[in-house]
Amino acid sequence: MAVVQVLVGSVYGGALLTAKAIRDQSGSGKHQFVVHETPDLSALTTTEGPVLVCTSTTGQGEVPENLLNFYIQLRDQLPMQQGRPFGIIVLGDSSYGDTFCGAGALMEEAFYEVAAHKVGETLCIDAMETTEPESLALPWVEEWLDQVSQETLQAG
Repeated sequence: MAVVQVLVGSVYGGALLTAKAIRDQSGSGKHQFVVHETPDLSALTTTEGPVLVCTSTTGQGEVPENLLNFYIQLRDQLPMQQGRPFGIIVLGDSSYGDTFCGAGALMEEAFYEVAAHKVGETLCIDAMETTEPESLALPWVEEWLDQVSQETLQAG
């Protein structure tokens, strides 16, 4: 059983509700999800296994306040995570144009800087298209978990 660390960045609660739905409804009992509502760097440095970022984006395309400390620590301290699998679910509003889902791109860049390995494509969920982000996130997570498992088997 893999333990997946879910790092949450939420402005109005949508990303947190999505992360909790993932924890409660994903993995078919094969995986455990630990949701970090206000993550700090220890969520990464004291654990192993896959990391899933589930974050919304502020109006300026930035990382939400509750995830910002983690993001700054990651960028400043650069704790190497050689090959550690990660995935990103990002909630945004396409009416913001160029900053749509910007927090996901920032988090992706930060994880690449510590040599983590991205599995799958980023899931961008547009608030203009759905009011239930978990309805898109849950099937995506199942596919992502399959990809993580396949890559782990191939590496082992």
